[in-house]
Amino acid sequence: MPLNKDRREVMKMGIAAGAALALSGTFPKFSWANVRTVSYEECLEMDALAIADNSQLVTDSYHYLINTAQGIKNKAIKKKVLEVLHNPAPTFAGDLQDRSNRRQVYDELKAKGFIKEIAFDAFLPPLKENDKSPFPFYAGSGSGYSGHHSYPGGLATHVAFNSRMATSLCDNYSKAYSCILDHDIALAAELLHDLTKPWVFQWTDSGESRTELQLAGTGEHHTYSVAESIVRGLPVEICVAQACAHEHPGFAKEEKKPVAWLTVAAILAGKDPIRHKLLAADGQTLPQPRRMENFVCHLADHDWVISAPAAKWIIPEMEKIALTSYGLKQDELKTRKFNQLRNYVFAQASIMELYQVFSTRGEDGLADFVQSIVTPPKTKTV
Repeated sequence: MPLNKDRREVMKMGIAAGAALALSGTFPKFSWANVRTVSYEECLEMDALAIADNSQLVTDSYHYLINTAQGIKNKAIKKKVLEVLHNPAPTFAGDLQDRSNRRQVYDELKAKGFIKEIAFDAFLPPLKENDKSPFPFYAGSGSGYSGHHSYPGGLATHVAFNSRMATSLCDNYSKAYSCILDHDIALAAELLHDLTKPWVFQWTDSGESRTELQLAGTGEHHTYSVAESIVRGLPVEICVAQACAHEHPGFAKEEKKPVAWLTVAAILAGKDPIRHKLLAADGQTLPQPRRMENFVCHLADHDWVISAPAAKWIIPEMEKIALTSYGLKQDELKTRKFNQLRNYVFAQASIMELYQVFSTRGEDGLADFVQSIVTPPKTKTV
């Protein structure tokens, strides 16, 4: 479902208000004053965009990203990053929509061992319009439906945190070692590293997101995002740093992974990775000497180290609360009746805030917290 005109205007109006966040260095944070309480019945009627729109945390996080991108000094890079944040369309997939082109790329990836379990018919997520993302960036999920930040708007909160980390790392290396890193490269790589998640994790009518497939040993969104940056003409240094988000290139064993991901991304983008200078002349390593921004992008992408376990522990607790406080039955925990509840609660407070409550106040405290965000049906029947 694309972002409609009314919602676009709402987001544009909010950008002016959000500008102070970036200018002051203030990071979006959860506040009880910003919680928008709804009834369970209202929650069931919302779609993914409405859930994201109704979250002050998500809105502030997205505005933070927009205004942080405005701080990129290179005007050409800034323009391209902002275009992605406003419309993360996987334009590289346009040429591949032709079945013969898609088959040629699929066969090449499979012959080189990058595709192992993806059937041809499942290769590439569905895409109705080549120049438009199925969902806007601000409503994307941060990961698969059982993973970190898995709710409408989770992508914005996740990338906002990581972008803050990238900026801080650059500053810390400067303060500690007098190493002056290129902020434009590090920040742009972090802002773009998950750009295709709204396409990969498309929201369904059930309230769940599409299941991600594995490509070259990692979630498919990773190589797709690098491919999109290549096609959009981002500098090679940014594309390489972006590829390092899931693994650093510090040792030969580890470096093989970003080398593989850059190779896949180049194939998807229709480029020769060596000629395009994404890889060294032998095609076995990254361009040398390896830039420090590659490592910054990797280090900054570690929000998942806490947020993934938090999701693993909070989602089962949400299921318990749904059963005891909202009257759901066990077989309804895999349906929209539960998915809408968890999506709305997560978007309002984030999985991280919920886990903080759970870890300090226990099950009862968490249940009270959840019910303050979505009021249970009076009869506990729907």
